[in-house]
Amino acid sequence: MPILRVMPLLLLWVMLACASLPLWSPDRAVAQEMVGPAAGADEMKAPDYKQWEKTATRAEREIADRETESASYEMMRGYLVQWRDTFLGAQGLNASRIASVRSQLDALGSAPAEGETEPDDIAQRRRELTTQLSELRAPVVAAEEAYQRADGLIREIDRVVRERQTEELLRIWPMPLNPANWPSAAGEVSGLAVDLWDEGTGRVASPAAQSTTRDNLPAILGLLAVGLLLIARGRSLMERLTQQLQDQVSARGRKVTSLMVSLGQIAAPVAGVVAVSHAITLSGLAGPRTTLIVEALPAVGFILYSAGWLAGRIFPKNGQQTSPLNLSVERRREGRFHTAMFGVVLALDGLRGVALPPARVGEAATSVMAFPMIVLAGVFLFRIGQLMLASVRNDLGDDEPTSFRNSVIDLLGRGAIAIGVIGPLLAAPGYIAAATALVYPAGITLGLIGLLFVLQTLVVDLYGLATRNEEGGRDALLPVLIGFLLALAMVPLLALVWGARVADLTEIWARFREGYQVGSTRISPTNFLLLAIVFSIGYGITRLLQGALKSQILPKTRLDQGGRNAVVSGVGYLGIILAALVAVNSAGLDLSNLAIVAGALSVGIGFGLQNIVGNFVSGIILLIERPVSEGDWIEVGGVQGTVKSISVRSTRIQTFDRTDVIVPNQDLVAGRVTNWTRYNMTGRLIVPVGVAYGCDTRKVERVLREIAEAQPLAILNPPPSVVFMGFTQEFMSFEIRVILRDVNFSLSVRSDINHMIVQRFAEEGLRLTHMSREVWPPEPEEPEPEGLDEEEMAALLAPAPRQKDNVPKGTSAVDPRASEEEDPDDEPDGDADADGAAEGVAEATGSNR
Repeated sequence: MPILRVMPLLLLWVMLACASLPLWSPDRAVAQEMVGPAAGADEMKAPDYKQWEKTATRAEREIADRETESASYEMMRGYLVQWRDTFLGAQGLNASRIASVRSQLDALGSAPAEGETEPDDIAQRRRELTTQLSELRAPVVAAEEAYQRADGLIREIDRVVRERQTEELLRIWPMPLNPANWPSAAGEVSGLAVDLWDEGTGRVASPAAQSTTRDNLPAILGLLAVGLLLIARGRSLMERLTQQLQDQVSARGRKVTSLMVSLGQIAAPVAGVVAVSHAITLSGLAGPRTTLIVEALPAVGFILYSAGWLAGRIFPKNGQQTSPLNLSVERRREGRFHTAMFGVVLALDGLRGVALPPARVGEAATSVMAFPMIVLAGVFLFRIGQLMLASVRNDLGDDEPTSFRNSVIDLLGRGAIAIGVIGPLLAAPGYIAAATALVYPAGITLGLIGLLFVLQTLVVDLYGLATRNEEGGRDALLPVLIGFLLALAMVPLLALVWGARVADLTEIWARFREGYQVGSTRISPTNFLLLAIVFSIGYGITRLLQGALKSQILPKTRLDQGGRNAVVSGVGYLGIILAALVAVNSAGLDLSNLAIVAGALSVGIGFGLQNIVGNFVSGIILLIERPVSEGDWIEVGGVQGTVKSISVRSTRIQTFDRTDVIVPNQDLVAGRVTNWTRYNMTGRLIVPVGVAYGCDTRKVERVLREIAEAQPLAILNPPPSVVFMGFTQEFMSFEIRVILRDVNFSLSVRSDINHMIVQRFAEEGLRLTHMSREVWPPEPEEPEPEGLDEEEMAALLAPAPRQKDNVPKGTSAVDPRASEEEDPDDEPDGDADADGAAEGVAEATGSNR
């Protein structure tokens, strides 16, 4: 396999290899003839269609000739791509003028139907505009036709090239196991050795080469000394330094530092190889075949040392280093060996492709020399796959489900094992090209995935270093997103590894960049990018305006908090809508042609999203009418609490138990809602009091009224009232009815009133009743106490009050829960109790009766 087929995954060394190899370039005159002056000219100028006709005719002739070499096809394809880009740009000629003329035609109205007429001046103007539009559209139509022709020729070339690639993969080479083919391979290897020896001895004997060597001797010796030292000691020194840093991973940033330093295990020895290669070139002792090998040495060294470095990162020696595989020390040692040896096989096969190319040595010799490399690569691939499966088994417990990570590792491991077996089996009968295209890309794919893991680990460590939270970086969202982008960036490299051409990737990108035609509008990623940028700017301006209104402008107005929130939300909605409209207009997207499709889809969407749309409209109504605002105390659907936020779809209510309830906006608009504090904070509080029989009712009424009027939050107009509600079998029922300025404090006021009732009744000699309780079995009768006067006896014999459900019929307006004991410490002042306060507010409308 040629060395250049190994290198696509390594971008840096692709550039170095391309720079070192002699590049073929067409004659400038020929290129100018094929591309034409329009290729480098302004895209908005009319192309040279005569020159294009010559290029297209030649391309069709070469496509029809099946004997044309693939290199000629690629060159022709490059010219056609340039022409196609030119025609794509030419489709925008006269765009503004065409739009203007069409607007004028639309202003004239629809053309009259058959048999109908219109005024002569309008008909004449319609004919003039139609003629003008046809003239303006002529170059656009020509560009569209030429674009389609160029695109069709490019597709034809791609089809022919792919057919040739398929034929090459399925072609049977001479069987490598046939002993008859072995002598040719041995002869080519010995011939290479002889040629290299002859070139060396000939150059040594050449006076010109000797003169060159003498002139460059200091540089040659220096490069050789530095290069050999880096090759011999550079990797080991860097490895020891990396190991020392890894032993101190607890220190902040040491993980990142150790990874960066570990790259010296590649850079140092490869620099040594480059120095030695350059020294040999400066000596002038290398002949033609030797020069090819020497120029390939840096790439070969890069493959060797990169495989060793990657093996150390995936199968680390130090247990403290992060590894994607859960393996023991012995199994990690095996993994390092197999990975490094696969890199050796890959490098040797690449070097063989340079020193002994198939076109020079023949298919029989190439088949025999490639077969051992394929078998070794398959063996190492098989063993690496087994290690991956072993890691999955070590990670799984008895009843633990398989994680996504282990599923991917299991899939890759099984694939590596299968390819490690299938590859040599294909190569044995002579399918060398198919085996080569299967085994080596599989190993390179595993290497790229390992590199992806190293990069993702580096991103996590860098994030932890930046946030000073090394453990939190593993669970953060940003490193995950960056890792996902890195995985996407690996896709083109994987495509190149598995045989895709660079032209294939550029074609996909060209299609992606050109976009798709929807009606009369071409939608491309650039349109969406511009749309996203303009919308982001508009959204940012909207947020800034909302912030200024909320913090600087609205607080200085007379609007209440609910009105301010409504204005801020309305500005936000309006700003987002305007930003979207401006973004669509700036991107040049004509959505009028999508009206029919949108109308058809709206029926289905209407049924599926009617609740969401209803809630959205209800949210707008809430912001406009403001029956409910943030901070209001409301009751809806049996839920009481304070409105915390009103969003597009729902409203968040915080109950008095400090739980959040999400209520759809439609329930607040279409349902029954009780708003205790929307228009005023006043509300009536009712405190029931049970007084024992025998007490002076007028005195009780006076004491209760004094207690009510003494409350600081009580409103004196209308004044508090005390109502004698009636009689029960257990007690006389009184009620204190007082209107509070702020009903949110009803709980604390109720508590103060109860305290004062106990205190004043004790001072005034009044008695409260107590709640009776039924005891089962019945308590034994106690003997009648002696020495008691008649009043004390009557108090003892007074029937005890029953439970809270024995409320007199005349007290229906009183909440039975009001007689229960309440702890005022359950809620702080200013935070209303859901039961007691609701009871008071329920009577607010009847306070003046």
